[in-house]
Amino acid sequence: MRVLLALCLGFSSLFLQAEEKPRVLTTFSILADMTRQLAGEHIELINLVGPDEDAHVFQPRPADALALRQADLIIANGLGFEPWLERLLASSESSARRLDASRGVLPIWLEEQGQPVADPHAWQSLSNAELYVRNISQALIALDPAHQADYQARRDAYLKELHALLREANQRMAGLPLSQRKVLTSHDAFAYLGQAWQLQFIAPQGLSTQAEPSAGEVAQLIRQLRAEGIRAVFVENIRDPRLIQQIASEAGAQVGGTLYSDALASEGPASTYLGMFKHNLDTLLAALKP
Repeated sequence: MRVLLALCLGFSSLFLQAEEKPRVLTTFSILADMTRQLAGEHIELINLVGPDEDAHVFQPRPADALALRQADLIIANGLGFEPWLERLLASSESSARRLDASRGVLPIWLEEQGQPVADPHAWQSLSNAELYVRNISQALIALDPAHQADYQARRDAYLKELHALLREANQRMAGLPLSQRKVLTSHDAFAYLGQAWQLQFIAPQGLSTQAEPSAGEVAQLIRQLRAEGIRAVFVENIRDPRLIQQIASEAGAQVGGTLYSDALASEGPASTYLGMFKHNLDTLLAALKP
């Protein structure tokens, strides 16, 4: 009987430990991957906008409000990237702590419909990604101090990989002529990448993918590609490629591959943040090199 009681107590203890894992909710796949890399098995992770999905046009469901209500920590991007989040938080009546992972980023300001708007795609800079990693790690430690040492070790290991990728990117970009640094993509998601390595990105759509470009805007873009001899044209994993394919065809350019902007890949090397960044780097340089 004592042995049976001890076994029951043991199973009960294990069950309680499993139940006591903090629930962390991330808003989209890039944050989900960073958080998973930093937290390991110490948390229960829930993500809203999955790989290859467009967070700009995401429509929350009732189940998402329930997930927010049950979360202990919500990790968002901030900078206006999730316009639906405030409404979802209000409807869920969530009491969870909230972290904007972009906290501390110096935003790039662009003009949208005559108004200055902060570019939310800050993760496209590896230097900004380091801020994301440190912010998420700090929030995990505050939420679950019992595993502080493991969170810190995971953070340091992740930053070591990130710094190695940054050194590689700096070395490879240094050999690219300035005249070869103009790029066309689906929407304005790469300004931070452009700022880091003097790349000029142009796009038929603005910071959000919600508004479709007019026929006049597309025609103007085609004229610009022809006039400036831009040959590096890319589709994005979250967008229908047909518009970019049409623009490339009419401008006499070729599509150089797929770039990952606002979401990771469902599978393959670009299914992690660092893998995504390495893929984008390789794809850009393959098309831009003389």
